[in-house]
Amino acid sequence: MFIRHSIFQNSLMSALLDGIYDGEMTISELLAKGNFGIGTFNGLDGEMIILDGTCYQLRGDGSARVADLDQQTPYAVATNFVPRILVDAPRGLGRDELSAFIDEVEPSANYMYAVRITGRFSEVTTRTVVKQTKPYPPMTEAVGSDKELHFSNVEGVIGGFRTPVYERGISVPGCHVHFIDAARESGGHVLDYTVDEAKIELCPSSDLELRLPLTQEFGRANLAPEDLDKQLHTTEVKTTGGH
Repeated sequence: MFIRHSIFQNSLMSALLDGIYDGEMTISELLAKGNFGIGTFNGLDGEMIILDGTCYQLRGDGSARVADLDQQTPYAVATNFVPRILVDAPRGLGRDELSAFIDEVEPSANYMYAVRITGRFSEVTTRTVVKQTKPYPPMTEAVGSDKELHFSNVEGVIGGFRTPVYERGISVPGCHVHFIDAARESGGHVLDYTVDEAKIELCPSSDLELRLPLTQEFGRANLAPEDLDKQLHTTEVKTTGGH
């Protein structure tokens, strides 16, 4: 059913929730770990999407640019994307409906999947985190000023990862995806979308390589808050759909 395949992750989602927005890993180092992925940049300066080995920075105003190789990231997930499951997306489905459809396509919910949805979308709604200044607030506060952007009849790519619930705190449980348009000019963290005509590609993974930052901030972080589920729901899960 599966061929062994690895996902690389830099730091923990629970560290990001605790306001650990500065990391030591460069984009150059990250790209050595995979040609596909998502994450964010130091200072929470926008969303990240990696496609075909190019890392894009999706800024707070919705614009996209190719990231500099010496930029750094406090949190990112990457893999070498090898699609093993390819299906056409049913037309007219929204985020939650398509997530349920992918659930049925997956051979098991107990593995990690990189997911790439490429095509035309009737609607895409995104938001993008705005660069933070020190002292950094917790992420539940940092996302409060996010602006929503709405795309209509747009071609592009929705990409990210579908992660089992047992990884909560390590990663984002459920489906965590970002969007970039076909011109690679704009995008963000996906809140909702409606498929017009698109193909779904899934890359199942059995192995996780986790790298923890060697920083004082990470060493002092509270990585097991009592309200972890609530924080994840506020910042990520409710805006990315279920698994």
